[in-house]
Amino acid sequence: MFKPANAVQVRVSIDEIQPDVWRRLVLPVHWNLEHLHLGIQAAFNWWNYHLYEFRIGGLRYGEVEILTEDATDDDPRVFDQREVRLLDFEQGAVFSYHYDFGDGWRHTVAVEEFLTLAATPKHGSCVGGERARPPEDVGGVSGYERFLEIVADRKDPEYAETIRWCGGYFDSEWFDLSMVDKDVRNALRSNVKRRLYQPKPKPVPKK
Repeated sequence: MFKPANAVQVRVSIDEIQPDVWRRLVLPVHWNLEHLHLGIQAAFNWWNYHLYEFRIGGLRYGEVEILTEDATDDDPRVFDQREVRLLDFEQGAVFSYHYDFGDGWRHTVAVEEFLTLAATPKHGSCVGGERARPPEDVGGVSGYERFLEIVADRKDPEYAETIRWCGGYFDSEWFDLSMVDKDVRNALRSNVKRRLYQPKPKPVPKK
């Protein structure tokens, strides 16, 4: 007997950054776009305090009241993100998620495949990914490029202040699957505290 899909695998990557910063997520198909927003925030450990929206087929989806406050007549109409579920997409669909309109972080969301798992998932999970996302409020793509130049050069006059600002440590190649998976599993919990900074590597014991 045919069983309907109960999960969907999506790949989310941050645009305009090379090498690619990406996460592969397995999410319940009944999640709506608001849930997806929270899942993406958790997967990249964004702090979730800036505005965001989805752009799908030229239309905007998000929190209607907030996004229409400053909208002009030329802006596309905003639709309620809670009315679109992941089940509504087709396999192969690609759309955009924008976070922090100041820094302008655009993410590409690709619906890779629908899955029929033995048990319907109660939460999201992360099954793959690479590299750390840029620090929050770093100034967009150009700001991040400058940030990487500074932290790579201890002689840079801005090094001490910049490394302190980002929590004392930053590795652009950092990715910990178990840690990110835990974050995504807790994505919908309102009381979860976000890590403010990247975890520092533990010192290797001397032999």
